[in-house]
Amino acid sequence: MDAIMNITLGITIAGILNTIYLSYHSIKGTLVYCLFFPKEWCEKVQKSRYSKTFGMPNPYLGFLMLLSILVLLLLYDESIVPLWYAMALINFGFLFSLYFLYIQAFIIKAYCTWCVVSALVFISLFILQFFL
Repeated sequence: MDAIMNITLGITIAGILNTIYLSYHSIKGTLVYCLFFPKEWCEKVQKSRYSKTFGMPNPYLGFLMLLSILVLLLLYDESIVPLWYAMALINFGFLFSLYFLYIQAFIIKAYCTWCVVSALVFISLFILQFFL
């Protein structure tokens, strides 16, 4: 595997860990620790109606998407699993991340540290896919 693929896998794993942290707090009904932003901002985002998509908490969807990307990248072989499968999910996640950043900035008017981290993961994956 080349260096870019290793970096991509590492960022994907970091994103999975982030979604596990967010999912844990979603399951427990507790608030996440808010770094860099006022703690009430994280609470505002976490308790907003935008914290779920189609009735499912966003961290669960992020976990499933990143886990799928990880599996597809690990199975990558043009003859069996083409790279564009993972790239399609990366692009979808990237667009969703931009949408949720927009929601935080202009509708909720508050940011959640860990949601921003999730967006940075997908932005990074989006950029890296052009070098795979």
